[in-house]
Amino acid sequence: MPEDAEILSVTQLTREIRDVLEGHIGSVWVEGEISNHRLQSSGHQYFTLKDAGAQLSCVMFRGAAARSSARIQDGALMQVHGEISVYEPRGQYQMVVKQVQAKGKGSLQERFEALKRQLHAEGLFDKENKRPIPRFPRVVALITSPTGAAIQDMLNILTRRAPWVRVLVFPVRVQGQGAELEIVRALKVLGNAEEYGLPVPDTIVVGRGGGSLEDLWCFNEEVLARAIAACPIPIISAVGHEIDFTIADFVADLRAPTPSAAAELLAPDASELQRHFESIARTLKARVSTLLDHHQHVIDLTAKGPLLHAPERLLQQAEQSTDEAESRLRDALRERLQTLTDDLTQKQHVLAAHHPRVQLAEAVHRSESLSQRLRQSVLHRLDRLNDRLEARGELLKHIGPESVLARGFSYTTNAAGRVLTDAAEVSEGEELVTRLTKGTVRSTAK
Repeated sequence: MPEDAEILSVTQLTREIRDVLEGHIGSVWVEGEISNHRLQSSGHQYFTLKDAGAQLSCVMFRGAAARSSARIQDGALMQVHGEISVYEPRGQYQMVVKQVQAKGKGSLQERFEALKRQLHAEGLFDKENKRPIPRFPRVVALITSPTGAAIQDMLNILTRRAPWVRVLVFPVRVQGQGAELEIVRALKVLGNAEEYGLPVPDTIVVGRGGGSLEDLWCFNEEVLARAIAACPIPIISAVGHEIDFTIADFVADLRAPTPSAAAELLAPDASELQRHFESIARTLKARVSTLLDHHQHVIDLTAKGPLLHAPERLLQQAEQSTDEAESRLRDALRERLQTLTDDLTQKQHVLAAHHPRVQLAEAVHRSESLSQRLRQSVLHRLDRLNDRLEARGELLKHIGPESVLARGFSYTTNAAGRVLTDAAEVSEGEELVTRLTKGTVRSTAK
């Protein structure tokens, strides 16, 4: 190393890198998918902005978060504006976000929603398909990572609260490519446990601790969802934290917010269970004592009653009750028979009124009545037409040519029958015909 070479401390180098980033890049808009979002009690928000090729750590301080109306959540595709800087304690570059606006949902979230809609439409989420979880299971199977904190939490709770429960641990990977296939195989083995020489579990827990959307993604795969639905054993899904939801949660028979909660659901506390049994024992004892007292009272009354001293009185009372019941039955039958007879008579009257002969006679009568009315209507119409014809004939006589001739007039026609109105129309020697009131006169023009 040259003697005059400058030696920088880690802090100095980090600050120079920060100055370069802040000075040369400055404010910038970046688009990507949100993941690993955390909201601190201080109001600051931390998340990762990523795409297919890289990821960028982001922090949005309380002031900027209060001014933003956009909702930041895992899986959302967002556009963020801010400044590139360096967080010196970790030597990590990050974006200090000033503004956020929604772009749409990320690809993973879109796949999640699409599969959720599909399986819901197929009925895999329906309540009627959910199987009840045994209250006091004897064998419980845990499908989870053998090295995670979730398995330790569940085993500690089961051992403390229900030491009589037999626990089967089926180790699988719970994240990464192909993890869902390992879980599917575990479900198939446990669903046919006897074939593999294993005790048949009363309940299966499929779970893991919390993580990002990507970490939990194997529990959103369709192949796992269908394997859970097809499993003959009730399944509890215990994936992530209370705010995490996966497709497995919707398909399973019961969702537990955490693996620890699933263990508590399966294993009631031993002391609580003991108190429950003691309460049942006290209730049972009280009921048995009440029942014995009642029967003893019945025995005492029987010993003092007529059964012991005059049993025939009980028979006489029974015979009297039988006679009364017989009388009531006879009266009821007679009343019912009369009702049926009256109903039958009424129906016979109705049937007679609608007999075909009656209907035919009524139809004939209606037909004859209508025929008579039609005949009278036609005759009346003919009379009216005849009167009108005679009146018009008389009118024709008064205004026709016969009436004019009767007053002394006449008219002349040529041989062809054309009426002549002008002397210039007549040629000398032409034959003329003159019509009078009575007869005609033939003449020749000169």
